[in-house]
Amino acid sequence: MKITVLGASGRIGTLAVREALARGWHVMAVVRSPERLHVASHPRLDVAVHALDDPSLGSALEGRDAIVLALGARDRRPTTVNADGARAVIAAAGTTRFVAVSAIGLTTEGDDPFTRFVVKPILGAVLRNGFDDLRVMESAIRASDLKWTIVRPPRLTDGPATGRVRSSSRGALRGGFSISRADVATFLLDAAEDTALVGETVGIARG
Repeated sequence: MKITVLGASGRIGTLAVREALARGWHVMAVVRSPERLHVASHPRLDVAVHALDDPSLGSALEGRDAIVLALGARDRRPTTVNADGARAVIAAAGTTRFVAVSAIGLTTEGDDPFTRFVVKPILGAVLRNGFDDLRVMESAIRASDLKWTIVRPPRLTDGPATGRVRSSSRGALRGGFSISRADVATFLLDAAEDTALVGETVGIARG
């Protein structure tokens, strides 16, 4: 596989790059600040320094087997980082396989009553700006011709990969309150190879 990871210097993106290299894949890591990419040099790793509105970004996206979008806002201020990333991919990548990280907080489908009526409203208020960005991102992806999958994890932790991940295309998973970033990164790469997930919005959680 030849993949591009957008947001490769982020915590999920870095883990996705490392996991892809461990699988023997060729990786194009797209970053804005190369000093923040904490991945050792590797013969199958190329690093491209681009802003999301850089016209030359397309060169890092074209001709890839899959593109992984693992961008994230650094604070709670209004942002368009995920929507901008999705639009850049849509403009350059045609019908490429595309896997993007979103958040399970965008839906209450599948939730128990306490989570639906208490937890999610509070979460939505606190993370309003980030969620607004993700909603625009998801809408743009669904309207595209890309072979897309949207992955919605719950609260992220810094624990190790467990290899135990539950998933559902019918919304949130009961009791699925957290998942490690390492497990998310692994799931993103698995999804990139899974044609059964094309066109699906998938909720995931620790197994």
